[in-house]
Amino acid sequence: MPIQPTEGKIPFIVGEETFQTYYKLFGDIAGCAHGPLVVLHGGPGISHDYLIPLADLTTAVIFYDQLGSGQSTHLRSRDTSFWTIDLFIAELENVLAFFGVTDRFNILGHSWGGTLASEFIVRRQPPGLRSLVLANALASSKLRNESLARLRPGLPEDLQATLKRHEEAGTTKSAEYKAAMMLFWGKHGCRVQPFPPEFLHSISLTDEDPTVLDAIAGLGTRWDITEKISLMRHVPTLIINGEHDFMADSVCGPFFWGIDRVKWVKFANSSHSPQWEERERYIDVVGGFLAQAL
Repeated sequence: MPIQPTEGKIPFIVGEETFQTYYKLFGDIAGCAHGPLVVLHGGPGISHDYLIPLADLTTAVIFYDQLGSGQSTHLRSRDTSFWTIDLFIAELENVLAFFGVTDRFNILGHSWGGTLASEFIVRRQPPGLRSLVLANALASSKLRNESLARLRPGLPEDLQATLKRHEEAGTTKSAEYKAAMMLFWGKHGCRVQPFPPEFLHSISLTDEDPTVLDAIAGLGTRWDITEKISLMRHVPTLIINGEHDFMADSVCGPFFWGIDRVKWVKFANSSHSPQWEERERYIDVVGGFLAQAL
């Protein structure tokens, strides 16, 4: 991994206000004939840190914290209406313009980042996008929620009871519920124990500032892009998920069936974080795909 990344903040104008998007760049963009890899983190409301193994790639990699997340501007006072997919698409476009790569770039979207990547392609049809990695991503909230429901019976009965009790009572921000969810994450989120510090840091950020996560929560039941995947079919795509992932085959499968030039790699010893669980193979797979797709 490069020792000294370039980091800074990008002015992001929204209406009459200017916010700051934090970025971290590994490698040399000028040396990438087909453009850098732009990484869209999950959450929403966490940070790029848990995806830092991607800096092992030999190509240039741009990480950034989405608005309201990590080291970017936080806006705790903004109501739900402010936080839209269009806002995050505009921020992504601003990042691309800042680095001068609008005409040549690649995207890796992990989890919610895959949702953002999909909407960006469907709504903008970006001509400069060379390839796409949908890492542990979902084609619809309904499919994802059905997958989560299928995993519940595999949890210890007392853990199931704790989760159910707090979900029915609306007390999912309680310490007991969060502790139970950490046990769930240890099985289906990241099976490396103890959790890598970067992973733990990222997922803990929504406790400090849940603004974005709470605002986007409505998408948790209604988001669905399955009928629009045809608008993505021209983009060379790599699909990734894990054997123990809550983004099961049924959740990401619609992308495989709807995209023309597509490859699907399932990591047998991973859940939602193969970048940590099978780090060396993960980098080989992503790096190999980027080289072949371009």
